[in-house]
Amino acid sequence: MDVFVKTLMDSLGAFGIALLMFLENVFPPIPSELIMPLAGYQAAIGQMSMATVILAGTIGSLLGIIPWYYAGKLIGKRRLKRLAARHGRWLTLSPEDVDSADAWFRRHGYSAVLFGRLIPTVRTLISVPAGIAKMSLPFFLLLSAIGSAVWTSLLAGAGYLLGKNYEAVEAYVGPVSNVVLGLIVIVYIYRVVTFEAKGEPDASEPSEAEG
Repeated sequence: MDVFVKTLMDSLGAFGIALLMFLENVFPPIPSELIMPLAGYQAAIGQMSMATVILAGTIGSLLGIIPWYYAGKLIGKRRLKRLAARHGRWLTLSPEDVDSADAWFRRHGYSAVLFGRLIPTVRTLISVPAGIAKMSLPFFLLLSAIGSAVWTSLLAGAGYLLGKNYEAVEAYVGPVSNVVLGLIVIVYIYRVVTFEAKGEPDASEPSEAEG
């Protein structure tokens, strides 16, 4: 998996970083914890500047969360829960995930968007309740951009600080990343096989007009 990430970065440069981070947010087969340190390493050996790496990673992350934001805004919580109950195994999203993200957002308010971008899994899911609450898109993107920039900077900085020593660590990154990917595939297949539609809103709930 690390070879694929490096190949894409080598061939597409900053666009490759943005593309990988976009895909990581839409459907996370490749974690940002692998993408950005490798990008930081490329900055350390002079293939691109650190500012370019962070900017590309941040832009890719922002583009990746916009579909989730509009999923919440256009579909609405009740419909989204029904969609998750019926097709959640393909979306890697359950009705319980929708409820949890919505409750967490309502408890913590807009700060949830900012700090949620620093928490794995929540980083993507927090976009859904923000859309459900019809949070202003420019404000949502501003807070998300700050949180994403911090996250990508920390990860890229780790790769940059390792510098050429990253080559020694790289011998372990490849096998470990492949194991992680294998586990993700196994969990995903298990979820597809065992998934049951639960948590669908009952008919007594009022129809959501908020979208």
